[in-house]
Amino acid sequence: MAKSLTFDEIVKKTMEVVRKFEKVEQRKWGIEGNIIELSKQVGELSSTVMMLEKYYLKERWQDPKYKNASKEEIADELSDILFVIIRIANLYDIDLEKKHLKELELAKKSLENKTHSA
Repeated sequence: MAKSLTFDEIVKKTMEVVRKFEKVEQRKWGIEGNIIELSKQVGELSSTVMMLEKYYLKERWQDPKYKNASKEEIADELSDILFVIIRIANLYDIDLEKKHLKELELAKKSLENKTHSA
């Protein structure tokens, strides 16, 4: 079984892959390319969830791509989204782990205030 990585290690590994893509593509992606890619990946996630949850008409189930929707495909799309989010955070030099932990603390305090006032 593979050892668990810290979030910082995941970010570093992601950026290593980004640098390899940049060498192959012979260019860096700016914010516009990353936002377009993020939108595309979110669309693919949405489509996969809709297929898995059977939001489409029954006639579409004859198409193999609709039959193959799975939790594994959802996991793949979520991973793709995380990849792009890490790229965007890196473009703006954002410590995503630190910011996310801060947001969790704010949410926790907000929930505590609501439960005390209820």
